[in-house]
Amino acid sequence: MSRKINIFNSLICIFLVLSPLIVRCQTVTPLSSSNIVMGAEQLDVLLPLLKDKKVGLVINQTSTLGNVLLLDTLVKRGVNVTAAFAPEHGVRGQADAGAKVDNEKDVKTGVPIFSIYGKNKKPSPEQLKNIDVIIFDIQDVGARFYTYISTLHYVMEAAAENSKKVIVLDRPNPNGHYVDGPILESEYTSFVGMHPIPIVHGMTIGEYAQMINGEKWLKSGVKCDLKVIKMKNYDHHTFYFLPIAPSPNLPNMKSIYLYPSLCLFEGTPYSVGRGTSAQFQLWGHPLSGIKDTTFTPESRPGATQPPLLGKKSFGKSYTSMSISELQHYGFSLQPILEAYHSFQGDSFFNSFFLKLSGTKELEEQIKAGLTVDEIKQTWQDGLNAFKKVRKKYLLYPDFE
Repeated sequence: MSRKINIFNSLICIFLVLSPLIVRCQTVTPLSSSNIVMGAEQLDVLLPLLKDKKVGLVINQTSTLGNVLLLDTLVKRGVNVTAAFAPEHGVRGQADAGAKVDNEKDVKTGVPIFSIYGKNKKPSPEQLKNIDVIIFDIQDVGARFYTYISTLHYVMEAAAENSKKVIVLDRPNPNGHYVDGPILESEYTSFVGMHPIPIVHGMTIGEYAQMINGEKWLKSGVKCDLKVIKMKNYDHHTFYFLPIAPSPNLPNMKSIYLYPSLCLFEGTPYSVGRGTSAQFQLWGHPLSGIKDTTFTPESRPGATQPPLLGKKSFGKSYTSMSISELQHYGFSLQPILEAYHSFQGDSFFNSFFLKLSGTKELEEQIKAGLTVDEIKQTWQDGLNAFKKVRKKYLLYPDFE
């Protein structure tokens, strides 16, 4: 009987990895559809807050109730949605990473859409003039350089400066089960790293919003009128499979688990698979000394001009790793160290690496030949201090 149960568990795990459902992964029982109730799904809590209000939305393709975009649901319910704000990749999530997002009108509802990516990263007073409440509902992946938390900062700041309320509809953090990486130093602040946090912060978007407010990170220490609609049945102990790709180049859970480690390659000449079907699941370069895998980036939706376009690249792939292995992979420096020590070109690091790592020290440590363990040891004091601050803002049971 025990053997039959194990086989049954394995079959269910395989099915759910391939399915588009959010699942809660537990090691001792069969996987099943999650019983998490998202913030956006609690319309009984949300709708009374929107009565007789002019509402702005900060959303993308992950902002759904079931298969329906939050915008469509609220309009159908008679909510007065006067504007939507499009972050990186746009409201529908199809724009390339770093691509310009234009102001436009939503084809289905006619709601004006304002870009808050590119030159205008912060809603302007004019754009907020016809808004009382801003709803922020975007799936984060828990890495400092994933720019939706920077968008959150600017939205909260604009709201505070213009006396608008912000409601964050909370969603799970797929990398919310650990904290790791160097702490951002203030001189390397940018849109891919705005706050003194490690690369993996281990917080939901709602918890993070509370930290932005509580730590007075908004300009001039202004405080946002903030409400977080918490999830039900969520904690930081377990793993979740997202129902929708959070951005064009994070197509599956493997890429999401590897993203914190492999994004550092974007500060080097290497490709991390943009323009292939294995984005953020491999790395390589024509001059790489490691030739475990080969790939040639090509123009694709979401990556029309990927790095090393049309160039045969050599490197390493993680596509054969199981979901279970990657859930425990964490933030690893091993890939970047392997690539650096085997690179056969002249210059490995570029200036963007400093913004991604958030510190000059990491580049210097790699060049000096320090091991992974030696480098990670230098982060521990900063991580311990961050964890104490983080604890103040947690809304759900922690992993520690």
